[in-house]
Amino acid sequence: MKEKILKKENIIHIAIIIIGAILLLIPAFHSNIWFDEAYSVGIVEHSFSEIWTIGSHDVHPILYYWMLKIVNIIFGTNIIAYRLFSVLGIVVLGILGLTHIKKDFGTKTGLLFTFFSMFLPAILNYALEIRMYSWTITFVTLMAIYLYRFIKHKDLKNLILFGIFSVTSCYMHYYALVCAGITNLGLIIYVIKNRKELGKNLLTKFFIVEAMQVLIYTPWLIVFIRQMMGVGGGFWITIQFPQILIDIINFQFKGNLQETVPTIFATLLAIYIACIIIKNIKNKEDIKLGIIPLVIYVIVIIAMAIFSIISPILYPRYLFTITGLLIFAISYFLVKEDNKFAIGIICGVVMVFALMNSISLKEENYDQSNNKAIEYLKEELQPNDIIVYSGINEGGVVAALVDTNKQYFLNVENWGIEEAYKAFAPQMGVVNNFEEAAQKANGRIFVVNSDNLDLEENVQYKVVSDEKFETRFKGYTYQIRILEKVQ
Repeated sequence: MKEKILKKENIIHIAIIIIGAILLLIPAFHSNIWFDEAYSVGIVEHSFSEIWTIGSHDVHPILYYWMLKIVNIIFGTNIIAYRLFSVLGIVVLGILGLTHIKKDFGTKTGLLFTFFSMFLPAILNYALEIRMYSWTITFVTLMAIYLYRFIKHKDLKNLILFGIFSVTSCYMHYYALVCAGITNLGLIIYVIKNRKELGKNLLTKFFIVEAMQVLIYTPWLIVFIRQMMGVGGGFWITIQFPQILIDIINFQFKGNLQETVPTIFATLLAIYIACIIIKNIKNKEDIKLGIIPLVIYVIVIIAMAIFSIISPILYPRYLFTITGLLIFAISYFLVKEDNKFAIGIICGVVMVFALMNSISLKEENYDQSNNKAIEYLKEELQPNDIIVYSGINEGGVVAALVDTNKQYFLNVENWGIEEAYKAFAPQMGVVNNFEEAAQKANGRIFVVNSDNLDLEENVQYKVVSDEKFETRFKGYTYQIRILEKVQ
């Protein structure tokens, strides 16, 4: 009987993973990209050493780009392959519920962890992006899992695995770095307090693992400090109150949906989890397993909010990287209360959100309007034509998808991005003004989204064509003007 129950539970668990993977894949087979994805696509055309150099001028670490470079080596420049690689990261996260969470915390917690890992609207959105998010959340979750296993078993194997996933998390995203830093600091305090229980031999190995983490991360430390000092001044992040609080609350459940219902649901869920914690507050040893990851999640938010006083870096999207901690905490406390009706309602609402989000993404990603601008450029461009733009969002997409003609980003606001934008080289260069780019033209000039460029003042050129393309994907607009030199 016990074996039959176990087999049934495993079938249900695997079914959740498969259904979740299908839901992720339905809107995934498209070649549209937006600027951040364009950057990923561009930078992996370079060598591993060039990725390090160029990436050191970006605002993210480079491990994901190295991973994507391997995909590039195997499949070539393939947008869909890149996107499926991101989906794979979330599938691995969902599998952890079956292979790790279930083993450590029981079947129900594992099932809920897998369910939320596969069906939260935020998961669906960022599983499809050619960015570091899906693999970062998986590495951070593995770091937390092996932290727990090391504390429970106090063995070298789990200590080493914790160290590996800790340092890889640091090289994936800076929110993961802060999370790893908080986790390691807490672990050091724990180990010092319990040093007699660990024994001298394991204590020595523990500090060796900690030192190795620092040593491995040191090459990127100076880069990190420089990037953090510059991110607020030269980039786009802004913070608006109270919207930032609403965005943090509803982020996991909103996806592409309107924010009102997800915000109400997230608030009610938070209150419910808080009530469960208060109800079980006397059982400190029992609830701390769920509280610790929740506290780390909150501390990261607080740390980023404090840092944002100096340089804005608190951005809800980045919370995705540590969402595995929140998913586990929610799963753990729901099982602790074991209210089947409440669990059914919560999972049912999340599933409805997921389906609505999937339909929205499918319609957005496969809309025919998405391809028209790039198709127009590829059809109209002649070998000697050049492309210029001062709007880097659409411009970056053009740089990544149109590799037949030389392009120039008009850095009219004098951003310090020349080195970072070498990700788009050699097809894209950076110039300070239109005249500098025009001097390099032997044919026509295609101007894409340069509203700050007064074409009427450029008497040497006349506009021979003016087309506008609006895409449903990310709501991008491409205003494409073709200029010819006046004879």
